[in-house]
Amino acid sequence: MEKRPVIETRSLSIGYTGRGGRHTVHPGLDLQLFPGELTCLLGRNGAGKSTLLKTLCGLLPPLGGEVRIDGRPLRDYSPEQLSARVGVVLTERTQAGGISVYDLVSLGRYPHTGFFGTLREKDHAAVRAALEAVGIAHKAESHVAELSDGERQKAFIAKALAQECPIILLDEPTAFLDVTSRLETMLSLRRLAHEAGKAVLLSTHDLDTALQTADRLWLLPAISPEGSATPNSSAASDGSASPLICGAPDDLVADGSLERFFGNDTLRFDPVTSRLVARK
Repeated sequence: MEKRPVIETRSLSIGYTGRGGRHTVHPGLDLQLFPGELTCLLGRNGAGKSTLLKTLCGLLPPLGGEVRIDGRPLRDYSPEQLSARVGVVLTERTQAGGISVYDLVSLGRYPHTGFFGTLREKDHAAVRAALEAVGIAHKAESHVAELSDGERQKAFIAKALAQECPIILLDEPTAFLDVTSRLETMLSLRRLAHEAGKAVLLSTHDLDTALQTADRLWLLPAISPEGSATPNSSAASDGSASPLICGAPDDLVADGSLERFFGNDTLRFDPVTSRLVARK
């Protein structure tokens, strides 16, 4: 049975509006995010990864085209409806230092608890399961302010897990984690996607871990000084150039996409070791 995408974009243009007017970061993005898969979004600093994630979850408006969730335009969702479908973890610092880790994670239950936010046993069970999944159950009673950067990041991931949404978007969720915790977190997210049928999309700079754990890669090229994507483009569904390259990791290794995407004058992608190595 063919999978249906839970998020789909059509000729999506992403960017922002500032004092100088509208600034398009990427035009013409045609994307599909599928349930039961861990998808990793890779790209250099400034490529627009955070902008894309924020546009997919409604925090930034599209500059053109549209985002559809479960076949329905994103603009048709109320904030309450959207929070029941999409959980989001961003890299921005949140002022939550004065509450306990348990209370922070329990805030993820707000789509399920009604107006008064009363936690029932199933809500407490979801919070405990989320804490266990990211490995910080022993910090449940600690204040968020007492956590290390890595522990704080895990707490916010747990909050998204407790939300029990079918779609989870994460911006650099492993940025502050050590090597072991990074791989453990990615494996937990992949297990969540596979076992619970969730669509998990995360941005990362960690190519090695992405290649080990991802079901699908999205490669978002850097923007040239003139404001257009670099030539590593693929064909969009309407025949126009789409700047994003999508595919299974093995396929992108085999067809040379990863070498073209990451290779430069000093580095090349080695398809044998699946690593970036220095050119000799």
